[in-house]
Amino acid sequence: MEKTRLEAFSDGVIAIIITIMVLELKPPHDVKNFSDLGPLLPIFLSYVLSFVMILIYWNNHHHLFRPVKHINGNILLANGLLLFWLSLAPFVTNIMGESHFASFPVLLYGINMMLCGVAYYILGQLLIRIQGKDSTLGKAIGTDRKGITSLLMYIAGCVISPFAPIISCLIYAAVAVMWLIPDKRIEQRIQPDEEG
Repeated sequence: MEKTRLEAFSDGVIAIIITIMVLELKPPHDVKNFSDLGPLLPIFLSYVLSFVMILIYWNNHHHLFRPVKHINGNILLANGLLLFWLSLAPFVTNIMGESHFASFPVLLYGINMMLCGVAYYILGQLLIRIQGKDSTLGKAIGTDRKGITSLLMYIAGCVISPFAPIISCLIYAAVAVMWLIPDKRIEQRIQPDEEG
C-alpha cells in the first residue's frame, strides 16, 4: 500500500487542527493598552504550547514516514488514532486557557498529550515491525528512549496537576523543548537512495 495518501491526509488534518486552534483565539472588543490584554495571556500561552506540540508531531510524522517503503491497514488505523488524539488538542487547549490553568483542565491537557504520545509510539512500533528491526527506521528509533521519557514526563505532569498545575504546564513545556531540539536519529541514517 502506498504511503503518499496517508501522508497527504495527515498533513491536511494537522493543518485543520492548527486552524481550529487559532480560530479559538477571540480578540477582546475594547483594547486601549497592553494591560487590557492581560486576561488573554493564559489563553495565548495555551495556544503557543499546543501550536508547538502540533508542529512537533507534524515534523516528526514526516521524519517517521520518510524511510518507510510500504504500509498496511494497521498503520492506517494507528495513524488514525494519532490524528484523533491530536484533533482534541484545540478542545483541551481552549479549556486550559479559559480556566487560567486550573487543575482539572491542566490534567485533561496532559492526558490528551500523553495519549498523542502513546499513539505516536504505537505508530512508530508498527512501522518498525513492518519495515523490520534492521531497517533504517528500526535502527534509527531503537528503543525510543526519548519517546518513553516524554510519556513518563506527561504522566508526572498529570499526577502533579491537582496540586501544582503550573508545574505540570512547565513539565509539558519541557517535553516540547526536548522535542524542539532537532531529532536527527532518522535523518542521519537515511541515504538519498533509501527514501521510500
